[in-house]
Amino acid sequence: MAAMTDAKRIGNMGEAAAEGYLRKKGYEILARNYHIPGGEIDIIAADKEYIIFAEVKTRNASSIARPSAWVNKRKQKKLILTASQYIEENDCELQPRFDVIEVVYDMHTEIIVSIEHIEDAFMQTGDYAVY
Repeated sequence: MAAMTDAKRIGNMGEAAAEGYLRKKGYEILARNYHIPGGEIDIIAADKEYIIFAEVKTRNASSIARPSAWVNKRKQKKLILTASQYIEENDCELQPRFDVIEVVYDMHTEIIVSIEHIEDAFMQTGDYAVY
């Protein structure tokens, strides 16, 4: 088995931090790394009103762009299609919501510096997403 790349290790660290953050906020975690051909959702969670499809983006504190900047229209479309498949497979009655969770860490200490939860980061409108 090949060694885990730094990017994958950092991504896993960010997803674990985001999952803990959501649990502390009272969300129930339904799935993590939900895959279908052509798509993946990092975290699927729920509260009393919403099913949340969360994209987690982890970046170094010295990065010039916000982590959410990497959730472009192409990525949004993939998330929407993947979420539609999840809802179809799981007969969910909750209102879907697309969130982005930004995790910022210090690469030297490998400590999480901040977590920003952007609720309702984009929504489905017809066949495309609106940010």
